[in-house]
Amino acid sequence: MKCEATSMSTRSMASKTPVGFVGLGNMGSPMAKNLLRNGYPVIATDVFPESCKELQDIGAQVVDSPAEVAERADRILTMLPSSPNVIEVYTGPNGILKKVKKGTLLIDSSTIDPAVSREMAAAAEKMGAVFMDAPVSGGVGAASLAKLTFMVGGVEEEYNAAQELLTCMGANVVYCGQVGNGQAAKICNNMLLAIGMIGTAETMNLGIRLGLDPKLLAQILNMSSGRCWSSDVYNPVPGVMEGVPSANSYQGGFGTTLMAKDLGLAQNTATNTKTPIPLGSLAHQIFRVMCSRGYANKDFSSVFQFLREEEGQ
Repeated sequence: MKCEATSMSTRSMASKTPVGFVGLGNMGSPMAKNLLRNGYPVIATDVFPESCKELQDIGAQVVDSPAEVAERADRILTMLPSSPNVIEVYTGPNGILKKVKKGTLLIDSSTIDPAVSREMAAAAEKMGAVFMDAPVSGGVGAASLAKLTFMVGGVEEEYNAAQELLTCMGANVVYCGQVGNGQAAKICNNMLLAIGMIGTAETMNLGIRLGLDPKLLAQILNMSSGRCWSSDVYNPVPGVMEGVPSANSYQGGFGTTLMAKDLGLAQNTATNTKTPIPLGSLAHQIFRVMCSRGYANKDFSSVFQFLREEEGQ
């Protein structure tokens, strides 16, 4: 879908007015760059000032705090690591809600607890602003290519205004219902992703131990009923695919720490809703152990290497 204004929203009619962006990490930086490429002036900030330099060099205006962003933009996106970061950026002493203007659209693409999204929405509403959760799937590569999938929760009447911006950064924008539902969809997706990656790593390792060539095994899996995203698009075995973290010593991609965090969110929500997730719980424990064994900053597909080390290879 092309990035274009829609006549259905007065906010969209403003079109290329400045967009605020808070959080310029591995995901936020390429997302903000895509807004710039689509002609939107970007007003940005990050807790680490050095993260802002590259964006500033290509035309973004950099300010010192989320509150300053809120003073200068009435459409703001945030992309932050965790629930505490989101709470601080929105409600802290220099937070967005200290200076937010009435009618501002706030879109949070962090992956956090759905309950925190609902709390932020309630706090924003008291200030006359609108908060929507819009977590993403696709990783750093999709962020760079503007091919992310956004899962959006919030007031349906504001969805078109949010969609105008999100389609500049993603290939799929899906409305999921009320605030928090975007987070719910993201948590479910990442739990399945984690389980699938562990299964793929185990399967590939077993096949290699049985004497199969890993490229041949991957080819067979991907034309058979065992095919999944982790085997076909993001294979965890070094040498099977190019352009994925396993081909680069598991650098880049989606960190093991972040996967463990997302699985913790799944565990918490499962506990609160009394939902059995035996494989999700086991996946959570595996990635937590990996974090304590030196894999915290490696891509989560390094679970293949972790399993090999566990067996003493």
